[in-house]
Amino acid sequence: MRFTLGLIIAAALCGPLHAQTITGTASVIDGDTIDIHGNRIRLQAIDAIESRQRCRLPSGKLWNCGKDSAFALADKIGRSPVSCKVSDVDRYGRYVAVCSQHGEDLNGWLVRNGWAVAYRRYGQDYVRDEELARKRRAGIWASEFMMPWDWRRR
Repeated sequence: MRFTLGLIIAAALCGPLHAQTITGTASVIDGDTIDIHGNRIRLQAIDAIESRQRCRLPSGKLWNCGKDSAFALADKIGRSPVSCKVSDVDRYGRYVAVCSQHGEDLNGWLVRNGWAVAYRRYGQDYVRDEELARKRRAGIWASEFMMPWDWRRR
């Protein structure tokens, strides 16, 4: 009984996982994963083109769209602090979070600018952003590409 009560009190003092915020200078791992002070953070409800993935332009030319996705995120955040509100931990032990900088949702920014797609399997938060990017032919939407989850499976 004492042990159970102790666990309940400890959980109440620590707070729920989703209340955790990680803030600091971020290093970009790929288009949807960053690192802040050794904490790997997967951007929630989006899926970026994989780093080794290529896209085909209308001219037929292949381009390294996966690397460009990561570069776009790195250019966007620079050295300014990023704040990530954690909602979960994925099967790889990464925190899953919505990250922002200067009040702007970076997850949404990536999707709106065509550097990632809405990951509907994990949420509907960025579907409108994806539709906007597709209409504007922004980023990857200006080319032919395989959805990142299909590319990883092949």
